[in-house]
Amino acid sequence: MKKSLLVIDDDADILRVLTANLELYGYEAIAAASWAKAKEVLDDRLPDLIILDLMLPDGDGLDICRQLNARYPKIPVIMLTAKDRVSDKVIGLESGAQDYIVKPFETLELIARVKACLRRSAAMDDTTTIGDITIDRRARTVRVRGNETDLTPKEYDLLSFFIANRGEVITRDTIRKTVWKSAKLYSWSRVIDVHIQHLRHKIEMNPAEPAYILTVPGVGYRFRQ
Repeated sequence: MKKSLLVIDDDADILRVLTANLELYGYEAIAAASWAKAKEVLDDRLPDLIILDLMLPDGDGLDICRQLNARYPKIPVIMLTAKDRVSDKVIGLESGAQDYIVKPFETLELIARVKACLRRSAAMDDTTTIGDITIDRRARTVRVRGNETDLTPKEYDLLSFFIANRGEVITRDTIRKTVWKSAKLYSWSRVIDVHIQHLRHKIEMNPAEPAYILTVPGVGYRFRQ
């Protein structure tokens, strides 16, 4: 199912280009040229993500972002603005925006930020299912092909980190810093590879030909999307 994105911007040209590019990358883009129009859309349906211009004719973007965050806390917001001062970015993030992008910007940059926000939003849900793997973060349990799988605490943390960043290539050094949180585990250590090997044996149908935890030669690993 396509992810739906609500784009709120009073510039007709930007709105047209944004929606066209988002649809080109497989998203359903809903356009709103004002806060009033956006509220009509939100009353009818809830999008998966909102792209919000800071300057609107009928409302201040920061105040609107606070309202969105209060009423729809699970919908991530990307702030879109011409301002590029650090203070503006901080204020935007403190108002509840998950990310902040400055005009003009490249389409690929926006798409990358949209994907990252959607991944973080999905990671916040209590339960995530990918293929035949279901992870329940509240209970810290994992089910594979319908059966609960016994993971060690570190294996669970490793799988949870992979799922939260699925589709991205992750280096061993990033895994070391994020999952192990230790400077003592050197990046060349086999510890990470051994844990991944054990995890594959517990979640993969065929560990020798993994379908979920994929090796990226010379770099690290990538979890399937």
